Amino acid sequence: MDIFKKITYDDYATLKEYITLRSHNVCDYSLGNLILWSDVYHTMYAIADEFLFIKFSYNEETHFAFPHGKGDLKKAFEWLEGYCSEQNIPMKLNVIDSTMFDEINAIYPDKYDITYSRDNADYIYNVSDLAELAGKKYHKKKNHVNRFIKENPDWSYERISDENTEETIKMVKEWCKANECCDDPDKAAEICVAIHGLMHRNELHMIGAILRVKDRIVAMTMGEPADDGKTFVIHFEKAFTDVNGAYPMINQQFILNELMSYSYVNREEDLGVEGLRKAKESYYPAFLAETGLLTEK
Repeated sequence: MDIFKKITYDDYATLKEYITLRSHNVCDYSLGNLILWSDVYHTMYAIADEFLFIKFSYNEETHFAFPHGKGDLKKAFEWLEGYCSEQNIPMKLNVIDSTMFDEINAIYPDKYDITYSRDNADYIYNVSDLAELAGKKYHKKKNHVNRFIKENPDWSYERISDENTEETIKMVKEWCKANECCDDPDKAAEICVAIHGLMHRNELHMIGAILRVKDRIVAMTMGEPADDGKTFVIHFEKAFTDVNGAYPMINQQFILNELMSYSYVNREEDLGVEGLRKAKESYYPAFLAETGLLTEK
């Protein structure tokens, strides 16, 4: 009998109990991500031998996350090996960082290989850099922000609340239509996830903000704290490109208003998309948080 069950919003407290036993700054281990993307990645979990096991099934492949628990990691791997044998599936672990790999390699020397993926590396930025946009390297960003302010003197900033959630969802849907998301399954999936994130913002302990120009919402953003206590993860950020500077403005304003108590901002991966990589690199990350796929040699 397979003891894995689908992750739902009701599992937030259970997942948090185990996930927060380790310090994370990558987006894949944030609780909001695990829950919101569970339909897309068919994410399931099981608890056995004092460990939390998470399973992803996507593109006809099954991967597991690093086991989280207070017990013996070797026993956790033995349990997982037994499960994979019973299910007749290869044992592959994804979202494994270098610290996790070192722990695994200490127990099983030279048994596993890890392949890191540049496309899946999270971009981590200094909060102070994105708040101040100081120096020559941020000159263009600062100009975009100044242009937004000059062209939109009646702009305003609001934190996402119960009062403006429906209006924000409407803006996301309009953004989707303007960017032809329905023609791209990946974009369409992201929009669905973003809308569910807005609807379940309170349950997932996420915070977000919007920018208005007059009465129109022109940009939104939303995310949650990482488990390391120093990093905030931005999950969603949408802005209309017909409003000059809306993207850099929501980025900076959200940090200035909500995130100054953090050291770092995680703006997630680029998935190998050239335009997205160029945009993320233009903000000059402090470092990339790499994770990889673990397989037996």
